[in-house]
Amino acid sequence: MVWSYWRAVIRYGHVGKGKEISVARYLVMPDYFMMVDVMTVINEMPGTKKRAMTSLRKIDYTEYLEGLRAEKENFFLQRLFEGKEAL
Repeated sequence: MVWSYWRAVIRYGHVGKGKEISVARYLVMPDYFMMVDVMTVINEMPGTKKRAMTSLRKIDYTEYLEGLRAEKENFFLQRLFEGKEAL
C-alpha cells in the first residue's frame, strides 16, 4: 500500500478552564486520502477541540520521521498518550 504523510497543527483542550494548546502532529494516511479525509480523522481524535485543525499540509517521508521524533519529546503528547501503549 502507498502512504501519504501529513503535518497538522491541532488544538487540544483539557489544559485548564477555557484554555487550549496547539501541537504539531505528524500523520500517515493511505495515499488516496484527500485533505478533507484527513480533516475528518483529526476531528475524531480524542482531546481535540471543535474545529481542531489550525493548519494542514502534505509532507515527505523524511519530514514525517523528523516530526515523529519531535512528537516523542513533546511533554503534552507524552501525558496525552500515557498508559495507552498497553492497548
